[in-house]
Amino acid sequence: MSTEKENFELYDDRVLVKAAAAEEKTAGGIIIPDTAKEKPQRGTVIAVGPGKYAEQTGNLIPIKQQPGDVVLYGKYAGTEIQVGGQDYLIMRSSDILMKAPF
Repeated sequence: MSTEKENFELYDDRVLVKAAAAEEKTAGGIIIPDTAKEKPQRGTVIAVGPGKYAEQTGNLIPIKQQPGDVVLYGKYAGTEIQVGGQDYLIMRSSDILMKAPF
């Protein structure tokens, strides 16, 4: 994972997330076809920007997420990109809802 992180330099409060794979089966064991799979809302943080400067004070507000964190984000959050055959999402730190407890 450290080699992935070194290839990306993000600006401001941006976070690079590698989305988790979509579920292949339901809890009951039914196989889900590709056309019916939902977009995952969980992923692993690969890289983070330095943070954003506060408009009022000019102080840098650092990003809470760290590379390696597993996070949950909104269904339509981020911009999808593909680098080296891998799919990633670039999103604002505020688009991340929580750090996954698992």
